[in-house]
Order: sequence, then C-alpha cells, then structure tokens
Amino acid sequence: ISQLVRTNDNDDDDVDATKGLCTLETLIPSKETMRELHDRCNSRIAIVTGRPRKDCDKFLKQHGLDKFFDVCVCMEDGPPKPDPFPVKRACELLGIQPSKSVVMVGDTPDDIRAAIACGCRGVGVATPENAMKSKSDGNSHDSDKLCLAMKNCGADIILKPGLQGLLDIFISPPM
Repeated sequence: ISQLVRTNDNDDDDVDATKGLCTLETLIPSKETMRELHDRCNSRIAIVTGRPRKDCDKFLKQHGLDKFFDVCVCMEDGPPKPDPFPVKRACELLGIQPSKSVVMVGDTPDDIRAAIACGCRGVGVATPENAMKSKSDGNSHDSDKLCLAMKNCGADIILKPGLQGLLDIFISPPM
C-alpha cells in the first residue's frame, strides 16, 4: 500500500511557525478496512513511501496502524519512485516475488510507474479532494487529471478514496 495519507502542501517543519507535515496528514482508509486487508493478505502488507522513516513510523503509531504493516520502505532505503526499487524491496522484505498478484496502490503516476516497472499490478486511488471536485462537477471519481495520468501510466483501476474497493480485489479466504 503506497498512499495512506493526504498531506497539506506545506512541509515546513519549523514547529514555531507551523505544525510539521506529519501532523497535518490525515488518514484515508478506515482502521476497519486496514484490519480486513491485513487479514485477507495473510499479514503481508507494506508501505512504500518517499517520506523519512521517522515520519512514516510516527504516523502509523499515531493512527494505531503500525500493527498492520510488516514492512516500510522509506526514502532512506534507496532510489525513489518511479524507480521500481522501493516496490521490489518491499516484495523482498515480505518474502514474495513481484508479480501481477502483488498490488501496489498509489495516488500518483509515479506510484503506478514503479509498480508496473517492478512487474506488479498498479492500482490508483483518487484523492478525497479530487474525487469531491469531480463529483461536484458531475463527473465520476476518476475523471480528474491525476486519475487520468495514473490510467495512462497503466493503472488497472482507480479506486474511490478510502481503499474500501481493495476488499473487492482481495477476496476473503473460505472459512
């Protein structure tokens, strides 16, 4: 899972002037969705982010999500997306081979490019802001320029914000 958060564009970490970027991030999926995905993926879910590890760890702990992610590949680990390295490294750390059965979810064209270049399935997710704007314009959630760019980069589908649509991709194992 690449993108769990949307951020304010201000990344000024001067605490006296503004809150740091990490404190301005908001959670996109619900904890229930993440718990269900974690269960359906046999506990093999990774975060691939261009953010520093300390920010990633802080955010996951702050939102009670750290227990759902076995692996975090962060900016310190190697070349950033769209290079396939971070996706490939996440697969290595999870003990799986990159393939079309591995889903990389992201909200930027670089996320999709990295997934495709690694041999994984690229699934886009519309940002809440863009989906709301598209809806207010009378269009589908995936009609904005960013979603169209992700489709042009090879995204199989563009999910609505919240990642609930991933539950349709990862079917529950039979009881």
